[in-house]
Amino acid sequence: MTPDSAGEWLEIGPGTRVPLELVTVRAETSGGPGGQHANRSRTKIVVSLRLDRLSALDAESRNRLIGALGSVVRSSASRFRSQAQNRDAALEQLRLRLEAALVQPEVRRPTRATKSSQRRRLDDKRARGRQKQHRRTLDDE
Repeated sequence: MTPDSAGEWLEIGPGTRVPLELVTVRAETSGGPGGQHANRSRTKIVVSLRLDRLSALDAESRNRLIGALGSVVRSSASRFRSQAQNRDAALEQLRLRLEAALVQPEVRRPTRATKSSQRRRLDDKRARGRQKQHRRTLDDE
């Protein structure tokens, strides 16, 4: 379940929580076929969160989120026939997007080629050159 037992927080990481009062929840009619009942039931849920209003995070994390996701993050769910299930699914999708954007990628440290790999490369170049040398006719020289 995405919100905690009191239903007032969205847990997006260890020790990082967003108050659910900042999340806007909107119900819409789902698209696609469905007969007469399709345009009457508002089971699709769209949740959105304005990241610039988010004071629960420090400035660095907030800026990382805004850089990765933009100033407003939206998520929607219409898989289920129930509004409550779609609300939980949309909040879970929102939580996963926020959590993924907060992860810092590891900094890649460039490595040097080993002596043996350099030697192999040069040996292969020499062998290739010798192979091409043997293909030449006497007229080319």
